[in-house]
Amino acid sequence: MLRAADEMKGFTIGAADGEIGKVIDLYFDDEKWTVRYLVVDTGGWLTGRQVLISPLSVVRMEWYARRIDVKLTKEQVENSPGIEADRPVSRQYEADYFAYYNYPYYWAGPYVWGPAPLPGLAPRPTDSQTREIVEVQRASQDVRLRSMREVTGYYIEAGDGEMGHVEKFIVDDENWMIRYLVVDTRNWLPGRKVLVSPEWVESVSWADSRVAVNLSRDAIRRCPEYDPSLPIEHDYEERMHRHYQKQPYWVP
Repeated sequence: MLRAADEMKGFTIGAADGEIGKVIDLYFDDEKWTVRYLVVDTGGWLTGRQVLISPLSVVRMEWYARRIDVKLTKEQVENSPGIEADRPVSRQYEADYFAYYNYPYYWAGPYVWGPAPLPGLAPRPTDSQTREIVEVQRASQDVRLRSMREVTGYYIEAGDGEMGHVEKFIVDDENWMIRYLVVDTRNWLPGRKVLVSPEWVESVSWADSRVAVNLSRDAIRRCPEYDPSLPIEHDYEERMHRHYQKQPYWVP
């Protein structure tokens, strides 16, 4: 099901033996536009510390209860590699993090979650695979993760001019892929919101906080309007893709 990612902010993260903390942000990778971590504030438990929780550990999401249960213990989380607040997360850190939890490496394989299309299906790596990947990535300072909190507000530019700014992200709660950016066009088309797929993004200037898409302002002006008070139905998605003459993500 498609969900607004910001709804997860404030969700309680529950371990096997107690609560870990609350979600304050989500990190996604800028290559496959998929949520890779929940950023969790541990509150009074680990005072002043934030931890990363991978969707690979999620066993249950209760949207109405605003809770996510994970197959981890509090001791595992406490002893996990630490992060520095507001500092980029490097691939070197990720290699150490995945080795600590013995998770399959999402960047090593043909699917969005590496060896599998869904996080729950990904097999754990062998010891030799872990050693090989960690050895390669420990020397890397490459940063491919982006904060949803920081990217919210980025300007969106069509092929012939600015069209609005990023207001939200729509995520598939099964594979954690970002399916759409919600674009607020208030400075151009007051009161109107539209959806833009990451597949239509031509480039992103992280330094200038701008996202360029291969759509025209006229096509955007005439596209089916997005109503955030309604769930995103498949019929709406089909009409939108037909309007833009784009290949739907559900078609191989």
